[in-house]
Amino acid sequence: MKRKFRIALAQINSTVGALDQNLDKIISYARRAEEHGCDIVAYPELALTGYPPEDLLLKKAFNLDVSRTLKKLIKEKIRPIMVFGYPDFDGGKYNSAAVIYNNKLVASVNKFMLPNYGVFDEKRYFTPGNGTYIFDLGFMRFGVNICEDIWVTPGTTEILTLHGANLVINISASPYTIRKEKYRETMIQRIVKRCHMFLAFCNMVGGQDELVFDGYSMIFNPEGEMLASAKTFEEDMIFAEIDPLESEAKRFTITVPRQIPPVEIKRLGDFKNRKRTKAIKSVINPPPSREEEIYKALILGTTDYIQKNGFSEVVVGLSGGIDSAVTAVLAYDCVGPERMHLVFMPSEYTQDQSTKDAKKLAQNLGIPLQTFPIDSTFQCYKEMLKGSFKGLKEDITEENLQARIRGNILMALSNKFKWLVLTTGNKSEVSVGYSTLYGDTAGGFAVIKDLYKTEVFKLARYYNRKEKRTVIPRSVIEKPPSAELRHNQKDTDSLPPYEVLDPILKLYIEQDRGQKEIIDRGYDEELVNRIIRMVDLAEYKRRQSPPGVKITPKAFGRDRRMPITQRYFR
Repeated sequence: MKRKFRIALAQINSTVGALDQNLDKIISYARRAEEHGCDIVAYPELALTGYPPEDLLLKKAFNLDVSRTLKKLIKEKIRPIMVFGYPDFDGGKYNSAAVIYNNKLVASVNKFMLPNYGVFDEKRYFTPGNGTYIFDLGFMRFGVNICEDIWVTPGTTEILTLHGANLVINISASPYTIRKEKYRETMIQRIVKRCHMFLAFCNMVGGQDELVFDGYSMIFNPEGEMLASAKTFEEDMIFAEIDPLESEAKRFTITVPRQIPPVEIKRLGDFKNRKRTKAIKSVINPPPSREEEIYKALILGTTDYIQKNGFSEVVVGLSGGIDSAVTAVLAYDCVGPERMHLVFMPSEYTQDQSTKDAKKLAQNLGIPLQTFPIDSTFQCYKEMLKGSFKGLKEDITEENLQARIRGNILMALSNKFKWLVLTTGNKSEVSVGYSTLYGDTAGGFAVIKDLYKTEVFKLARYYNRKEKRTVIPRSVIEKPPSAELRHNQKDTDSLPPYEVLDPILKLYIEQDRGQKEIIDRGYDEELVNRIIRMVDLAEYKRRQSPPGVKITPKAFGRDRRMPITQRYFR
């Protein structure tokens, strides 16, 4: 009789620093795996602490509490082998995978490749591993590596395979960017076909500050065929049953690093047959479309920011425009109508259509619209300043005053009622500084800050299709964008059309293309120079803006660390 090995991957949403809560979740999913007769259950990278814990790792008390929590988990009577991520500061500083079996910490597998680019800063906290393990169960062998270790080839995956691993388990905290799940899938398929082994990839899910983790954990057979995949953007558990002999049919020479790290064999004793009291079903969940995954990423990132930071209610300032409309419907899907507030703050420059659109959107969402006209307050400011401004024409100063009055109203409501203010700026505006510091940038979380304006329009259309009704009024989507801070104002008075602006921004910001490279692609030289200068001069504004969900390969913040004071505009 063939002995098969039953795997469970627990794609959990850990909360950074919530050690007891994360522990309970790990135990709960281990019980589920046990009920399904699984031989092993794996969790994401740093599942015990949440990812990334950042400078919590520099706190001695935190690391002592991690050690105590780990000891609690080891004492739990759990039948399957458990593999999960935790920081191992006992005699070193490692990003580790704990392998627990029979109430013993059998081994801590340390991460070799510590990423130190983009949002990653692991070399600040950890030292690289210098050895690894093969776990021998008698009828099969498996190995473990962590996130980046599988992205670098040749590497530990090839080494484990050469030492007879039938299965490699990779535990990850791989942040989401648009379409990244398909890239991961293709990369893993390529590895398993080359090494001819089973591979289980367990990724984290959930939002952590600006990062969002999409999950989409996967299990592959040696032919590169997917046996199971988890849902995206939600907690899930997947199962698969594998025959170790399938991975031994084709073993061939694999290129490995010149310096092969030592491999220690850990024998786990006689691995008795499990009683299969419950059948398992291997499910393949297809990844969502591009627009759906962007929507889900924004929802998960925003929801987790709200909940994990202890907010119960949110407030959005509606203008009648596209950005506030999209922010509002996303907020609605995050918290529901009972915990959401909409505020409209018209001025003499607010067009009648914008008033109608704001009221219609609130009506479509079933949320009362609180209205605070700002004209009298605006006039008070102008009266107060008229002595200082005597003889000077009205300009952007008076426009920004209006935005700051609105920001003050929203923040007053936030202070009084503990509502989280969701700001409405998009990446196009954030890039070129088309915003008012302490005005429309005032708030606690910027939902669409990494979404270009052209993408905002696409998301609005997607949302209406998804809902099968016109939640966002058609006029909001069709009318020319305007800040409405002066009569007959349009965004194109200050900026090129977004269809022209956004591709240039992507080249300059996300692809790091220089001035000449962008011009060589056919863009007007004067326009390119103006946009580059606007982007660079707006760095000081971005440093003072709220966090928001990262969805592009290069978001502002950790991904792109530019000096505020500098004179290189190319």
